[in-house]
Amino acid sequence: MPTLIKDQDAFSDIIKQSNLSVIHFQADWAEQCLQVNDVLDTLAKKSEFINVKFYSCLAEELSEVSLKYNVDSVPTVLLFQSNKKVDRVDGADVSKLIETLKTHIGDNETKQDSLENRLKSLINKSKVMLFMKGDRVTPRCGFSRQIIEILNNTGVSYETFDILQDEEVRQGLKTYSDWPTYPQLYVNGDLIGGLDIIKELLGSGELTQILNG
Repeated sequence: MPTLIKDQDAFSDIIKQSNLSVIHFQADWAEQCLQVNDVLDTLAKKSEFINVKFYSCLAEELSEVSLKYNVDSVPTVLLFQSNKKVDRVDGADVSKLIETLKTHIGDNETKQDSLENRLKSLINKSKVMLFMKGDRVTPRCGFSRQIIEILNNTGVSYETFDILQDEEVRQGLKTYSDWPTYPQLYVNGDLIGGLDIIKELLGSGELTQILNG
């Protein structure tokens, strides 16, 4: 069955994901919701939907969310991606639901290719590339400030990218690099790591060699 979203904070985190998130607004008393859950459960097991995340929530318990997205009846299915609502299907129209999802999967494959190419381009913009919160002049978190100080002390030339200015890059790079936090340092297109790893490399004397490699 689709994963149940229990509160508004969890809902907010889920819709930020770069993956397509399918959220079924349901109620225990509505039999049609059981049918929609069965359909979503079946789709989730198919390989063509492997990159789609399926969820459900009780519309009456998340009343503020339901009000915000004009969910006034159940079942209602909303589609989100990168903090944006991209589509909706009202009622238990199974054929329309499947058609809508397949349409977005096709769109997503094109978008994913485009995003991956953009990420590769950004990573290789400079030999040493730092993805951080803020920039080298005004870091926006303590971790980013510390890594900037370390890089500045090495004297190496580097570029930065402010992930706070681009949610698509911020979320997409986590998936692309399989690294969930920032800052992220890349050298010659390869991920070196975050602040802890940079500190370890600095302590062992390896950092300068890697940066100049």
